[in-house]
Amino acid sequence: MTVKPLVPDIAVAAQRPHDAKPSLFARALDAIGETLQSAQTAEDRFATHAGSLQGAVIARARADVALSIATAAAQRSAQALQSILNMQV
Repeated sequence: MTVKPLVPDIAVAAQRPHDAKPSLFARALDAIGETLQSAQTAEDRFATHAGSLQGAVIARARADVALSIATAAAQRSAQALQSILNMQV
């Protein structure tokens, strides 16, 4: 019995090298995630009487501002792309 290896019909996606630097967008998302995690940690510390209310409120405010900026940037980018796609050629 002879078994032939299967050859895919489409190209296999190239693997990204492990030493490649993440993009600016990925780093920005990571920073927002860290800010939100920091706010959650501050709130948890306050809930367990290990942190202050002031620290929790400030951390949450920073996270909310970062999230608002990211949301506004995403909306403006989507509007710009929509404007480009609506242009007549």
